Order: sequence, then C-alpha cells, then structure tokens
Amino acid sequence: MKYFERFEDYLIPTQDKLFVKLCDMYKGKGGAMKNEFILVRGEAPVMLVAHLDTVHKEPVKNVCISQDGNIWMSPQGIGGDDRCGVYALNTIYERAKVKPWLLFTCNEEIGGIGAKSFCTAHGKGELPDGLDELKCLIEIDRKGKNDAVYYECDNEEFEDYITGKGFITDWGTFTDISLIAPELGVAAVNLSSGYYNAHTQYEYINRKELDATIDRVLEIVDDAVKPDFPCYEYIEADYSASWYGTGYYDWGKYYPSAVSKKHDSGFEYQREYDALLEFHTSKELDKIREELGDAWIEYLFESEFGGSFDEVFGDEEEEEI
Repeated sequence: MKYFERFEDYLIPTQDKLFVKLCDMYKGKGGAMKNEFILVRGEAPVMLVAHLDTVHKEPVKNVCISQDGNIWMSPQGIGGDDRCGVYALNTIYERAKVKPWLLFTCNEEIGGIGAKSFCTAHGKGELPDGLDELKCLIEIDRKGKNDAVYYECDNEEFEDYITGKGFITDWGTFTDISLIAPELGVAAVNLSSGYYNAHTQYEYINRKELDATIDRVLEIVDDAVKPDFPCYEYIEADYSASWYGTGYYDWGKYYPSAVSKKHDSGFEYQREYDALLEFHTSKELDKIREELGDAWIEYLFESEFGGSFDEVFGDEEEEEI
C-alpha cells in the first residue's frame, strides 16, 4: 500500500491525521509516543528530523501550482514549514541504500513539545538502542535554498563538512535540534527545504530547491556509513544564540547580511527585522519596507511571533561584552 501518492498528500492532512498515517506506514520499524513523536530505526548512523505541525489555523483545501509545476501555494497557507521536511524524510528513506534513522515530531511551532518528549524518553532510557551511536543529526526545516543553521552547536569540522555540500552558514533562533543535539551529544544542522514566507498566508514552496536538498542529504547518509566518517560531537558554542538578551552575536560570521550597510543603526525596527530573517530573506523584507513602509516589519513580527519584540524576547538592555 502506498501511503503518499502525491505531494499534496503531505500538505492536506492535519497533524493528527499525518501522525496516524506515518505510524501506519512505519509500523514495526520503530516506535511512537502519541501526539508527541515517531521514531523510525535506521542502519546508517545519522538521524533526520522534521516536524508535523504548521502554524496555519486552517488545513490546506486548495493548492495552487505554477504552470511548470515548481511553485506551490495555498490560500490557507501551504505549510511548507515543515511538510517539506516530512516529504524529504520519507523520500530519502525510500531512496537510501542504507536507511537513516527518522524522527518526526509534533508541535515544534509551540515550543518543541515533541522534541522535549523525545529528550525525556531518551534520558530515561526508554528509546531503542543505537541512538548513542549516531554520528550527526540533520533537520530539514529551514527556509530558502542553501541555508545551514547550527544554533548553539559549534563544531567547526562538522560545519566545514556541511559547507562542502554547498550549504552556507546562517543563523536561527530555535528548532527541534536545539534540544535534541545536546541531549544526544551529537552535532546537528538545520538545512533549507525550499519554502519561503513561512508563517504567512503567502508562504510558497519551490520544489526544485527541495529536491536539491534531498539529493545532498542522500549524499550525507551515504557518507555516514563509510568507515572513515567521523562522529561529530556536539560542542556548545561559547556565545549565546539568544543574542537579544546578552547583547552579543558574531553577526559578521553568522549572518553577514544582517550588518550590511543598507541597514543603519537608526532603523527603528532593526531587532524585529533581524529576528524575521529566521523565516524570510533580506530581499523579501527589504521589499516589504520599500512597498509598505518600515512599520510593516513590526506588524509582520507580531503576526509571526505572537507579540511585540519585548514581550517575546524580554526587554533587557544590551550589555557590552
């Protein structure tokens, strides 16, 4: 029985229905904690991660596809964040000669609830043997084409390896591997999956870019089974990714465009703009500023994060380090 015949089959189901379908699909190959996570055992020492929920309040009913079949949108919000990742995990698992581990989580968008349950279960020794032999973690839950985000994992050798696959180091605030990587002690990265304008009704998916990431992750899975593939340790960064609280972030290394000359220090909504780079490109945000005015950056931030910058991140004064 084929559980996913069309790309739409990943976009239309609610989180609950998708959870049930995946449990049925991988029955006997792993385990699940209801409404929390699905873990699929693998043979390759790499685990791929994606989350089942989206931020959109309505399920997808209508799908709009460009004439060439590459761009996908929906009036309800297409949910590429992170149904692209779910599609990628299934596709990679099907195509891989040696199967990777898979982890599908629930409720990432409201604080990584499923990932927290996974970490708790691992800490109690309730998960299958083999997780402690993983050599790296790959999440596929990032906007754009070539982004690679490491959060507070600072393993330079792992970053060099991922860069060698054509990805460019970027920055982000939070996703499931922010919790899972330190729990397992393994280096992790979040890679682009071809969606844009996440957390808005204007979200769209670029299928060619998604497929390109799938091909590169397949290469990583193939590499991981080779005897000389290293185990990339999780190394805690000596800076805080919560740059808004500490006043420190190495923008020049981790997000050069955020310190471009275009945005001077007098820009009223610079903090909101920088945070929105988690979900949008600078080109998209600059277009909003040009066409609608700077105040729309604040409006977009509140729409996506659920409150003002100070409400979400706190209003501590930045300190010099």
